[in-house]
Amino acid sequence: MNFSDFDALSFDCYGTLIDWETGLAAVLRTWAGAHDLRMTDEQLLTAYSTHEAQAEIEHPADLYPRILARAMRGMGAQLGVPVSDDEAERLAVSVPDWPAFPDSAQALERLARRYQLIILSNVDRASFAGSNKRLGVTFTSILTAEDVGSYKPSPRNFEALAREAGRLGVAEGRLLHVAQSLFHDHVPAKAAGLPTVWINRRHGNPGGGATPEPSAEVTPDWTFTSMRAFADAVDAETT
Repeated sequence: MNFSDFDALSFDCYGTLIDWETGLAAVLRTWAGAHDLRMTDEQLLTAYSTHEAQAEIEHPADLYPRILARAMRGMGAQLGVPVSDDEAERLAVSVPDWPAFPDSAQALERLARRYQLIILSNVDRASFAGSNKRLGVTFTSILTAEDVGSYKPSPRNFEALAREAGRLGVAEGRLLHVAQSLFHDHVPAKAAGLPTVWINRRHGNPGGGATPEPSAEVTPDWTFTSMRAFADAVDAETT
């Protein structure tokens, strides 16, 4: 396969374009400090990860702010540390404050010259609107968990992506999925027959951080450590 084989790119947003671990850790660190819980950011993110995934499975119709609040309460219960309504709400409304990775906006701008850009994200419309301002690009289409009624890695989200690509006139085999999370994206995308690009933002860091371990072995078609490196590779092949 070559990058010229594709007409559209679909993107995970959080972890790939938006630095969700920095955003999550900022809130979790404040909560931990208030309760004298001595855990590193990495330990907090790892403890949090399974609770968000569980909340998304058990409450697929909940908007993402409510998922965040549920996950934080579940994490607190596991650790034996109280989570007040205010503390849970602080995480619930934090998504628009999460920073973009420094290379995301410019890389998206470059890629938009060649491809239609589609978002397939595990958030709600309002939360994504706040993040989109940080990315500075107009996406061809935006699909959120709110639109689909479920959260990745549910195959329903990738079925919705396939329908949207067809609506946009993207021929079968001409869509490439780009994501950081092996758990949320690469395993179900591969099961849906999509080629994938892994933006391995956590290269050099042990463990999965805020992302659970994938449910199956998966091999992305390309791997890059940043969006900039991906855009560079596209430009190098197509110029």
